[in-house]
Amino acid sequence: MAAAGATAAVRLRAGVLCVLALLVLPLACGQDAATLLARHGALRLQLESNPFQRPLYIESSQRAGKLKGDIYARFEQPYAVLGPALQGREHWCDILILHPNVKSCRPASGDRLRIDVGRNFEQPLSAAYAFEFRYQVVTATPDYLHLALNAESGPLGTSGYRMAVELVALDARRSFLHMSYAYSYGLAARLAMQSYLATAGRNRVGFTAVGRQADGQPIHVGGMRAVVERNTMRYYLAIEAFLGALSTPPAQRQERRLQLWHASARRYPLQLQEPASGVYLKMKRHENQRQQAPEQELR
Repeated sequence: MAAAGATAAVRLRAGVLCVLALLVLPLACGQDAATLLARHGALRLQLESNPFQRPLYIESSQRAGKLKGDIYARFEQPYAVLGPALQGREHWCDILILHPNVKSCRPASGDRLRIDVGRNFEQPLSAAYAFEFRYQVVTATPDYLHLALNAESGPLGTSGYRMAVELVALDARRSFLHMSYAYSYGLAARLAMQSYLATAGRNRVGFTAVGRQADGQPIHVGGMRAVVERNTMRYYLAIEAFLGALSTPPAQRQERRLQLWHASARRYPLQLQEPASGVYLKMKRHENQRQQAPEQELR
């Protein structure tokens, strides 16, 4: 009985933590095209040579009750295609729903998005956490885009959820993307995270190498920064899958996004321990179908 109670407690903490980790939505760092282009130049070596074997760079930080993650990536697609595709609340629901923990996403009143977050298996929306984010196009020019998703509060006293996506044209055929997310956490969230990291999450790691073992193998970052990095990657893969399926006929586009997301996540089994392909695809097909139902029938 005690063991069952302990297991239930771990599952509850994991459910809360998936929300804290998943919705650490980016701090909108008001940059501009010139600043982002300069960042691309500064990261040239990291983008050309890295463990991801593609032009991608990830970093994270933890300080004074705040967690933050950033990812930078170069796309072999023109800004003229990617910029318009990333604009629009409905497009962001198509992106966010690819994440295993996002159970539902719908445009709400005004400039809002309603997002339901739960576990990485099928569950009713009544068991998920509902958030409402403000969607904002901060800047949109012929060569630079800055989007923001903001929510002021979350579970366990968390606050200041900020998501930002920037995109700049490099030339006529390439673009450079920056995604950032951050949130503030209090005592309750810190204790829940510490409990998770001491149990179910004790062996989970992120992507940043913080040292080397005797045989030269990397030692990856752990703890809360690892949680942030894993979800940074999940969201990047969602954006990448969404953009990668743009040339697919509309009727097959959502299925193609799901396939691309899961295939990419499998490249990183050490960090991203996702549901099996069949399980993920079945779950997401059902969740996408559920989103077509009237709002009053969902809960």
